[in-house]
Amino acid sequence: MKSLFRATPLMLAATLGLATALPAAAQFAKPEDAIKYRKAAFTVMATHFGRVAAMANGRIPFDAKVAAENAELATTMARLPFVAFTEGTDKGDTKAKAEIWSEADKFKAGAAKMQEEMGKLNVAAKGGNLDAIKAAVGETGKSCKACHDAYRKE
Repeated sequence: MKSLFRATPLMLAATLGLATALPAAAQFAKPEDAIKYRKAAFTVMATHFGRVAAMANGRIPFDAKVAAENAELATTMARLPFVAFTEGTDKGDTKAKAEIWSEADKFKAGAAKMQEEMGKLNVAAKGGNLDAIKAAVGETGKSCKACHDAYRKE
């Protein structure tokens, strides 16, 4: 009986792991749905990052609480769009360049770098130090720009 109770959490974890490992394409009925999803996620992320950046650049008054809230949301959103770069989403209403798929490892590395920098911004914003936020905004912005330059059509 004891071994059953010990095995149950492991079985649950394995089942959850398999469920989350389903192909990303299965999450979207059509490629257009994936494109809409990733565009929406990028828009929300950019909006919240932009609010923090505006404070860091002095365009709007600095409010530590608002900066922390927006950095937290931007960090969460930074993880979402990349599951939607699935097969068939290279065509249609998208600004995605073909290099996303032909240079998939580099693209994933760029996404990981942006997520890492966004996480650093989140930590800086929680600390409330404007100088630290400014530095983190700069590095996060550089990571965003690098990916846009390489993988986004204008």
